[in-house]
Amino acid sequence: MLTGQAAHEAAVARLRASYDAIPAGQSVRLAKKTSNLFRPRATSDVPGLDVSGLAGVISIDRDAQTADVQGMCTYEALVDATLPHGLIPYVVPQLRTITLGGAVSGLGIESTSFRSGLPHESVTEMDIFTGAGEVVTTTPGASLFDTFPNSYGSLGYATRLRIKLEKVPSYVSLRHVRFDDAGLLSKTIAQIMETKEYDGVRVDGLDGTVFQPGEYYLTLAEWTDTPAVVSTGSTDLQTPSDYTGQQIYYRSIQELSTSGVGHDLLTMYDYLWRWDTDWFWCSRAFGAQHPVARRLWPRRYKRSDVYYRMVALDHRLHVGAWLDRRKGNPEGERVVQDVEIPVERLGEFLDWFDAEVGMRPVWLCPLFAGRKWPSYPLRPHETYVNVGFWGNVGVGPEAPNRPRNRAIEAKVHELDGHKSLYSEAFYDRETFDQLYDGANLARVKDRYDPDHRLTSLYDKAVKRR
Repeated sequence: MLTGQAAHEAAVARLRASYDAIPAGQSVRLAKKTSNLFRPRATSDVPGLDVSGLAGVISIDRDAQTADVQGMCTYEALVDATLPHGLIPYVVPQLRTITLGGAVSGLGIESTSFRSGLPHESVTEMDIFTGAGEVVTTTPGASLFDTFPNSYGSLGYATRLRIKLEKVPSYVSLRHVRFDDAGLLSKTIAQIMETKEYDGVRVDGLDGTVFQPGEYYLTLAEWTDTPAVVSTGSTDLQTPSDYTGQQIYYRSIQELSTSGVGHDLLTMYDYLWRWDTDWFWCSRAFGAQHPVARRLWPRRYKRSDVYYRMVALDHRLHVGAWLDRRKGNPEGERVVQDVEIPVERLGEFLDWFDAEVGMRPVWLCPLFAGRKWPSYPLRPHETYVNVGFWGNVGVGPEAPNRPRNRAIEAKVHELDGHKSLYSEAFYDRETFDQLYDGANLARVKDRYDPDHRLTSLYDKAVKRR
């Protein structure tokens, strides 16, 4: 949806007015009903900031391959605006309702991150509404710009972002390559990161799936204008696969590899949202993967945001916990995390994770940081692998103490990795400040939120309410 500059300015004016209406000294938050966060959120009777008019695309410059985008614009709406021009953002996070501002202030990732980094690395300019009620235009190298990624609204909210776009064709050819050894998997990831190809074929997108120890897959994506799949030395035209109906994308990775095909074809649009239809594999918890339920489940409701609302409802009603008790299952602990592990230590983490947590499948997404970003200080130009795992683990009486989450946190720290803060965190203040450069965050916050009307990052990510 294109909004235009005039509509954008009117929306920013409403945002300012809503800020002015909040009593002095009161904390400031967004009036936002939806979220992709998996940690406790504060509730308040004080009205929030009005961002209702900040959910569109302001303009697209096809020649410069850039777009000016409002901060609350979802990637679904952004792709709908850019793809008809043969353009997409450098990185399109895997869930439709993630917002551009959310991905930049809270980190995002996808299969192009092995060559394009994280979403904020293709941002060239931002307007940020600060805790002081001012709109500050900032660019790379400025303290506010550089500290903003992984700040989760503790410094302000992006109202406008100028991002780079890349040209893309109509189709994506996929190769699913199986590995039995985690060491070879890690070496292959490192080689692809360096050469941007595998077995002599260009790689445009790279991610992986772990189904069990000794069963690892890398999915290699190649942008293509031709609806063809190469197999057994020949090139055959193919109808693109559809994983929004009866077929399930993550299962196809195993099925195609087991059948000896190992190749697939998707439209560019369906490739971008291949994980969203089943929220990776989490839709199975709602019965959405059962053949009968899947046939009856409308396509428009096979979406991550629908499943997220179902999870939120369960958290209020505790239906899942009641069913577990009825079945005699141990009390479960929710383990929803994304962590960055140095590629050379990936095998060590996967072995530990399988022994201590045992959750499957697990998602892998290689990435790098083009330079140091203070609030999420990955070592520049070194290869990391995002490991994502989401679900419940039977723990027993200790479940309320979150023993698995705490153990994961400690292991990631031990392996010199980093953990995203969209879910629960348990760090003490000293460790947190060490990992996320708390001193720099404090300096920037004192400048742009001098009265501390925005909740600090530590309070958002760690403290319970």
